[in-house]
Amino acid sequence: MINISETAQAHFCKLLANQEPDTNIRVFVVSPGTPSAECGVSYCPPDAIEKSDTVLEFNGFDAVVDLESVPFLEEAEIDFVTDQMGSQLTLKAPNAKARKVDSDAPLAERVSYMIEAEINPQLASHGGNVTLVEITEEKEAVLRFGGGCNGCSQVDLTLKEGVEKQMLEQFPGELLAVKDATEHEAGEHSYY
Repeated sequence: MINISETAQAHFCKLLANQEPDTNIRVFVVSPGTPSAECGVSYCPPDAIEKSDTVLEFNGFDAVVDLESVPFLEEAEIDFVTDQMGSQLTLKAPNAKARKVDSDAPLAERVSYMIEAEINPQLASHGGNVTLVEITEEKEAVLRFGGGCNGCSQVDLTLKEGVEKQMLEQFPGELLAVKDATEHEAGEHSYY
């Protein structure tokens, strides 16, 4: 479920050596499955472990994950990197904002997952986002743009050269086109 690099494991062991005996780490997601999901790591004393928690054994410590966070931490990676700027613990959880769906899930679920996991993180740098409205019988994904994308002068380019291109590549034969259902209104929220 969670991959913790050797350097991160060594870092955690060093930190835990200064804590009460039998203290481990807790890995969690706040607001899992939402666009505002945040991942974190904290100390986990033995009396803070719940029966419903998942306990993952690592070299010299355990990582404890609460029941709600488990599906959102699939494929998560924790690393400890050192570069010219110093040392830093990194936690990457590609499924924190959207629960990973199976390859045989309904098309609308797979498209929504792709939007949350791949497209919205790209649009977030401009304050934008997109949601799936529907998939038509003609195999068209109808989307609604929001945030900085609503009213942006580049939204057509983003739709055709970015979003549609990615979706048609990922869902060949299942999707034939991507359409925008947004009533675009330029304003201070728009990204230019």
